[in-house]
Amino acid sequence: MVDTALPNDRQAASAEYSVERLASPEAIRPLLAPEGAYAAYALAQLAPPFLAQSEWWSASGPAGRALVLHSRGGLGRAMVTLGDATALDVILRLHPGPRLSFASLRPEHREVLQRHFILIRNEPMVRMSVTKETFRPVEGEASRLLGRDIGRINRLYAAEGGPASYTSRHVDQGVYYGIIANGKLVSIAGTHVNSPRERIAVVGNVFTHPLHRGGGLATIATSAVTHALLEHCDLVALTVEVSNASALAVYDKLGYRQECTLYETPAVRKDALGLASGLRRLAAGWRGRHQGKEIVFR
Repeated sequence: MVDTALPNDRQAASAEYSVERLASPEAIRPLLAPEGAYAAYALAQLAPPFLAQSEWWSASGPAGRALVLHSRGGLGRAMVTLGDATALDVILRLHPGPRLSFASLRPEHREVLQRHFILIRNEPMVRMSVTKETFRPVEGEASRLLGRDIGRINRLYAAEGGPASYTSRHVDQGVYYGIIANGKLVSIAGTHVNSPRERIAVVGNVFTHPLHRGGGLATIATSAVTHALLEHCDLVALTVEVSNASALAVYDKLGYRQECTLYETPAVRKDALGLASGLRRLAAGWRGRHQGKEIVFR
């Protein structure tokens, strides 16, 4: 039967947004390219095995286009938001993702995300990046760490009393280097994600034992990780707190350049059971059933 229903007055006066799930890296990659280093983690998710663990949602309408990544690869559940704020709100009303995830968002997205999530951290961050041309390594000996080192890796990360549950698989999929002193691992740097196929990586998990800080060990470890990554990556990125002047100086010394500000924070979905977003998806799917998309009126 042909749908002959007329739009109501609210729909007629509202802007129409089209929402669809993207699955092809060839369709997604051009949307990420203009975002530069900000999109580094998202770009890495286009390669196996991460692609199969990710969902990409796009919304487009009069105000522009947005893209949301929900990923289960890397260190766990993550969300990255890109694009127009109004279109972003359209996506998150339908597809907010899991109850708890780790969100990366631009400052202009924060108000939108706060409608749908409780954001735990409030401090702005700086995304930095380095290439072979800008990289300036430092001298010092660092050892490559593998999955078999997971015991002492987790003991180091737990040195300040917090839990540490890194896995051998994550260490082997990434690139980790450490500093050994008197037979003990005392400083480490690694990756949040490493994608030789997309030629991009994100450095993270940099940590030095409290008794060994102030000697430049983290700089040596980070330099070693960066050097190894640039053997197969065109761009290496990392994130640091705006207020962490000493870390900013260290990364600047290694050739990293500041690219943009952002927020990185645990995000707890306000719609705990997902009922509201589920009902919205049903309505949006019904409107767009003949187009194979979800249609939302704003």
